[in-house]
Amino acid sequence: MVTLPQGFAQEMIAQAKEEAPYEACGVIAGKEGKAVKLYRTANAEHSTTTYRLEPEEQYKIFVEMEEKGWKLWGIYHSHPAFPAYPSVRDIKQAYFPEALYIIVSLAQEEPEIRGFRIVEGEVREEELSVE
Repeated sequence: MVTLPQGFAQEMIAQAKEEAPYEACGVIAGKEGKAVKLYRTANAEHSTTTYRLEPEEQYKIFVEMEEKGWKLWGIYHSHPAFPAYPSVRDIKQAYFPEALYIIVSLAQEEPEIRGFRIVEGEVREEELSVE
């Protein structure tokens, strides 16, 4: 089971709602297996069905994480109108096998958050606990 801090879940849902109908995205840094900082990023695609972390922001985030001794813990994005499951494109663009890929779906009245490991095209759901 993977634990996502309650505040991070609330922040991701808020960002998803603010940026709807476009997909929202961001990065979560971790230390010793625990999520320590959430970074909102711009969606360079500015799309309702795809996302790409804005490259310059991503670079700055990764530099800061390295300076602080943090690791890539997760990458999140929203699905404003679709279920919280990786799309074919999400799977193809899962370039960081060490990351937990988190999807926030706004397709239902109550937002849904699910986490996945995506390695070499294989998708495995992780049990996600929001605490």
